[in-house]
Amino acid sequence: MSTPHNSAEKNQIAKSVLMPGDPLRAKFIADNFLDNPVLVNNVRGVQGYTGTWKGKPVTVMASGMGMPSIGIYSYELFKFYDVENIIRVGSAGGYKEELNLFDVVVADSAYTESSYAKVVCADPSDVMKPSPVLSEKLVKAAEALQIPVVRGCVHSSDVFYHVDEAYKKGIAEHDCVAVEMESFALFTNAKILNKHAACILTISDSLVKPEETTPEQREKSFTDMMKIALDAAIAE
Repeated sequence: MSTPHNSAEKNQIAKSVLMPGDPLRAKFIADNFLDNPVLVNNVRGVQGYTGTWKGKPVTVMASGMGMPSIGIYSYELFKFYDVENIIRVGSAGGYKEELNLFDVVVADSAYTESSYAKVVCADPSDVMKPSPVLSEKLVKAAEALQIPVVRGCVHSSDVFYHVDEAYKKGIAEHDCVAVEMESFALFTNAKILNKHAACILTISDSLVKPEETTPEQREKSFTDMMKIALDAAIAE
């Protein structure tokens, strides 16, 4: 079995998937955390690996950037590969002074200006929520690892380079703690397909103070988030 974007056989994809945006981050997680990882998809260079973490099967597969991209990959995983859980593991820009580089955020909700939900399922909502069960598994995994996390609403933006300040109104109304570009679509797909989705992020730069990480750090240094997500993915 395959789809236009995934060449894996159905039995090659685990029930729980970690989904970073960057294919190189997917490879890093597979190489450094999974036992016996196998490359199961490389269509368009969107790498997917399946291996085991603490003896249990886990797949890590990239989503690409933006809601249209994660919308395709997560929908196919949920719908055609019978995946039950997808945890987005991504980078984010901090909207709060108190957030520092490498801080870890667990999304309680995702606000957007995107029309993704309207087009997919005629839902006019501008806020989507993750699976409370899967989100709590992330929080409990973080507590067990003694890694502090910040919880809050994240801004899922369609636009990286803004030329108008009007977009800030919604951010303030929803008290967004950070910005990324994928979670709203992931949460929408999980909602309409009755699956579980959650999001954990590492602060890679700040929108309110002059701090940012390098591309190499974004690929390889977000290991706290990765450990939390892996433990949550296999939690009963």
